[in-house]
Amino acid sequence: MINRLYLKDKYLRIICIFASLKTRNGSKFMSVDIVLIIIGFILIIVGIIGSIVPALPGPPLAYISLILLQFTSLQPYSILFLVIVGLLVVVITVFDFLVPIWGTKKFGGTKGGKWGSAIGIFLGLFFWFPVGIIAFPFLGAFLGELIVIKRAKPALRAAFGSFLGFLTGVFMKLMFCFAILGVYIWGLW
Repeated sequence: MINRLYLKDKYLRIICIFASLKTRNGSKFMSVDIVLIIIGFILIIVGIIGSIVPALPGPPLAYISLILLQFTSLQPYSILFLVIVGLLVVVITVFDFLVPIWGTKKFGGTKGGKWGSAIGIFLGLFFWFPVGIIAFPFLGAFLGELIVIKRAKPALRAAFGSFLGFLTGVFMKLMFCFAILGVYIWGLW
């Protein structure tokens, strides 16, 4: 009972802090603004996670947070800025699909390596998390290539290409999502 009261009191304090904030022109935030800001921040966090997890579209989710912030009373961005960032989201999403294919083709890989890498990413989230997210995609790509190619040396080379393409895509998406986080915080400032 005491813990519930403490938690309620803690959340009430957080809500009161948000309610006492003021916009740039001196007016208070509306409650809808607070909800949109919180949802936008959650979307950025999910977008950053989605930059690593292949099932979640990281950059598009982070971009939605900028649009939500535009619907608040702050309206920090111009339409041109939002269109340019939206086009960058499309380009990064397309590159995210193409870079692993280019890496796999460059090193002589097949679809087995791409599927093995995707399965390895999924397993890496649940087993040995910090190490697994890096090691399991490589192992998955190697096993996928080994099933298709049936020789270890070309399978290892193709797995390396597939893994290199995956890491390039993840790095690109992470940098973009962190840039959106910076733009989001700047928009709140």
